[in-house]
Amino acid sequence: MEDQYIFLGGATPDYTPVNLLAAMANRHGLISGATGTGKTVTLQVLAESFSRLGVPVFTADVKGDLSGLAAAGKEHPKIEERTSILSMKDFRFERNPLVFWDLYGKSGHPIRTTITEFGPLLLSRLLDLNETQEGVLYIAFKIADEQGLLLLDLKDLQSLLSWMADNRAEISKNYGNVSTQSVGAIQRRLLVLEENGAEQFFGEPALKLEHLMQTDFSGRGVISVLDARQLIEYPQLYSTFLLWLLSELFEELPEVGDASLPKMVFFFDEAHLLFDRAPRILLDKIEQVVRLIRSKGVGIFFCTQHPLDVPDTVLGQLGCKVQHALRAFTAKDRKALKSAAETFRENPAINTLETLTNLGVGEALVSSLNDKGQPAIVQQVLIRPPASRIGPIADEDRTVILSKSPLKGLYDEAVDRESAHEILQKRKEEELKNKPKDDEQKSPSKRQSAFEAFFKSLFRSIGYQIGRQISRGILGSVSKR
Repeated sequence: MEDQYIFLGGATPDYTPVNLLAAMANRHGLISGATGTGKTVTLQVLAESFSRLGVPVFTADVKGDLSGLAAAGKEHPKIEERTSILSMKDFRFERNPLVFWDLYGKSGHPIRTTITEFGPLLLSRLLDLNETQEGVLYIAFKIADEQGLLLLDLKDLQSLLSWMADNRAEISKNYGNVSTQSVGAIQRRLLVLEENGAEQFFGEPALKLEHLMQTDFSGRGVISVLDARQLIEYPQLYSTFLLWLLSELFEELPEVGDASLPKMVFFFDEAHLLFDRAPRILLDKIEQVVRLIRSKGVGIFFCTQHPLDVPDTVLGQLGCKVQHALRAFTAKDRKALKSAAETFRENPAINTLETLTNLGVGEALVSSLNDKGQPAIVQQVLIRPPASRIGPIADEDRTVILSKSPLKGLYDEAVDRESAHEILQKRKEEELKNKPKDDEQKSPSKRQSAFEAFFKSLFRSIGYQIGRQISRGILGSVSKR
């Protein structure tokens, strides 16, 4: 089992090797610490180590530094010094198999999903809807789900909402109150979302998870790096997108139990954005996904500045903790410092609270799980250097990597097939063409409601079969199992 361990660094004072058991990665982890203390390098070390074991990795790159994973590192006196201290005699620089992604399609392959697959819960969070508006959005999805009406992009949802506003009286009888004010508010939020570039995220071809879970010809896990330098400017979109991706992994992957290696490791950088202003119902569901996704073989590492950024219910599920230095400048800092110290299993040889403020760059307090799932005592660790480049690669190098990507051409061009927008447009044209005469309008018995007419037309348009409505999972995304 020696090759199933990840060498993280050496514990002071004699730099005894500290290893993470890869089989415990699905028990999740936390990488935290103040800005400039070494969190990104620790993430880089873990990502390339999992890749070396054949485990695919997904990570967001909010600063551009993680693009260095695609290139071999370079000699430097500080790296030479550290490898010497840690007795890394076999250390060598090497690159990693890497695929770049970008929601905007500029610095990586575009990532898309459909409105239908995204679901009402996450979309409500993305639009920051109030309870009444959220209820109307749920009605829209319920109508679409029950009738098999495809919502692929933002214009599909806009068209359905407009149809609901025109037929609100009949819809309210069947599904609950729908007001024009609520519909209008949702539509305005959708326009803002579109202006922020989200229209590029919703559509087809939709992302296939298998393209995030690949190995190369040598058996190394491919590292998928999401270029989030632009995306991070819209924190709600950034965090909701990553939450959707976790939801997709949970819904699509089969149960594997506790395998010798995780099926995938997911790094959630700037994790505090996931929990900021999240309603209680969403926090409960996030906690549930974190707890249950381990059985799918997925390990999640939350990366943030303060342990307090992660709710206690989630923090208690994180088996591996790598805590870089914290600075006690404010009352919040002191509270975070004390909280961080209390999360570790005590080591009699270390004053955890004092050590946290005195750690140097590239040092951390580390606690991981043994093969029985028990937390080890905390140790002060000098983190090993990565084999890949520290810092970003040049834009021209990124362009070369993209040109040689095995996924080149699969996601580059958007596809706009017939969906809700087109069907509703056709229905509107039919209604105008077949508008009843005045005497027919006075005879209710000869008329069918707009609601009934719409669905009869819909059945003809898409060949809908009764009983084939869409089912949804914990976070509201489509359940495909």
